[in-house]
Amino acid sequence: MSSLTDRYLAATLRTVPAARRAEIETELRGSIEDMIDGRRADGRNAATAEREVLTELGNPAQLAARYADRRLQLIGPTYYLAWERLMKLLLSFVPATVGIIVGLLDATDGKNPGGAVGAGVATALEVAVQIAFWVTLVFAVLERTNTSLHLPAWTVDQLPEVQTNRQITLVDVAAAIGWLVLVIAYLPIQHFHSFVPSGDGNLPILDPALWSFWLPFLIAVLVATIGLEVAKYRAGRWTWPLVAVNAVLDLAFAVPVIWLMSTDRLLNPEFVDRFAWLGREENLNTLATIVVAGTALVVLWDIVDSAIKTYRNRH
Repeated sequence: MSSLTDRYLAATLRTVPAARRAEIETELRGSIEDMIDGRRADGRNAATAEREVLTELGNPAQLAARYADRRLQLIGPTYYLAWERLMKLLLSFVPATVGIIVGLLDATDGKNPGGAVGAGVATALEVAVQIAFWVTLVFAVLERTNTSLHLPAWTVDQLPEVQTNRQITLVDVAAAIGWLVLVIAYLPIQHFHSFVPSGDGNLPILDPALWSFWLPFLIAVLVATIGLEVAKYRAGRWTWPLVAVNAVLDLAFAVPVIWLMSTDRLLNPEFVDRFAWLGREENLNTLATIVVAGTALVVLWDIVDSAIKTYRNRH
């Protein structure tokens, strides 16, 4: 476990200019140690003295702003940090989620794939602008009217643990979300443009009857999985609650796919009839076995891998 002082320094130095971090760390650490020694001379124990000193220094984000000569002010400084945290939280998932939903609805209503994607992107941008405007307006009104939000005072217990290495990187999360978005987009798009020609035009690969329940359900599971990826990145590493949610979402996607494929309900019957080799029962059974086994192995590997990583974090 890192000391409170180490955690406080890490939280402070995270947002100061890199060129000054070593200088500021030396200066700040020396000041903290001197202040602790002064309180210990008055009879306090080391732990109590350390907590008192860090509490007196205050929120590390505000201290870092003073070192960097950065003003914490939009309309005023009182609620700037609360405004910043809320904006980051809302913009991290709300615009993307709304954009995906709008794009899917447009695709299912018969709009061409390009138009559906364009509508989703435009909606996401509009939602982001609306969030930024209304949240800022609300905080400006609160600041101008001196309305108290009764926010809890900062304490050293809020200091995060110093993470020497991040287990879940931004590249990994971005790749996972990108793949999920492609899968989500293809489920409705294949109904209108599956790249499989037929005499009557487009030939969906998946059974159109699944739109009555299963395809919307699978899309909802994939959207929830995007939320899980965001949560994983914010946590920085696997935890047991994340493992549990990941297992539930994996099973919520895999079980319907396996059941539908095993009962010949996943593929469009017209798509099966389109290819002679698929029309043979033994070939269709082989394909079903490959899909079922592949889905089961991928899900099992994902669950076991996440559990192993979490176990190693705790030991």
